[in-house]
Amino acid sequence: MKKYNLRSLKFGLLLSTLVAASTVFAEPIVVEGVVPNAASKQAILQKMQAVYGADQVIDKIQVRPVNAPNGWSDSVTQVISPDLKKVKQGKLTVRGTQVELTGKMTNPNDIQPTIQQYQNLVQPPYRFNSQLTVNQAEQKIVDDALKNRIIEFESGSAILTASGQQILDEMAAALKKVGGKKVKIIGHTDSSGDAGKNLVLSQERAGAVKNYLLTKGLSSDNLSTEGLGSSKPVADNTTAEGRRKNRRIEFEVQ
Repeated sequence: MKKYNLRSLKFGLLLSTLVAASTVFAEPIVVEGVVPNAASKQAILQKMQAVYGADQVIDKIQVRPVNAPNGWSDSVTQVISPDLKKVKQGKLTVRGTQVELTGKMTNPNDIQPTIQQYQNLVQPPYRFNSQLTVNQAEQKIVDDALKNRIIEFESGSAILTASGQQILDEMAAALKKVGGKKVKIIGHTDSSGDAGKNLVLSQERAGAVKNYLLTKGLSSDNLSTEGLGSSKPVADNTTAEGRRKNRRIEFEVQ
């Protein structure tokens, strides 16, 4: 598949298991296993498609006459939430009344809010356990190379400045050290001007960074892009320095 990070999703009924699996940026999510009735199957597929996109979900679910706890279907669909996209190399298991989420997250600050979110979603008699860790090693290599510097562009455009190219030369060397990991290039803008135009500009700038890195020998298969416009500021947009910090490019190791 193209952009989602959860590797596998498992749902269990007695001795039966429903699994959804994907390879990051490469293949669709394959949903397979056993559910108690056609309504449960349809509800799960609809929620998976809503979260990941209909074209990214392959249905291999089987319907068999197995016993399920009361409210099982509703409980399963409730835990299929967009927060799953934050989990890398992850697995969500629902077996009987036990819900477990394991995997890695790039940002350590996301772990506790994600755990809290699922604790709120999972209601008795269902129980929630988690084993979320930080995916630090490769991300640290990339962050240390960027050193919180701003990759600059010509004003209002996606044309890299000379200083921006120089930083990307260093980033290319760092990205080659992360062992073929998938990396998302994320563009951001400040809040000046039209929000829609800022979103487009952020996408164009992320694309310009990718194209430059391709000229340095990086594989297109390992690089994806996303533009978030001004939706994720890291500083105060009312000051010139804050706006400068918000006009940035981030690299997220998948």
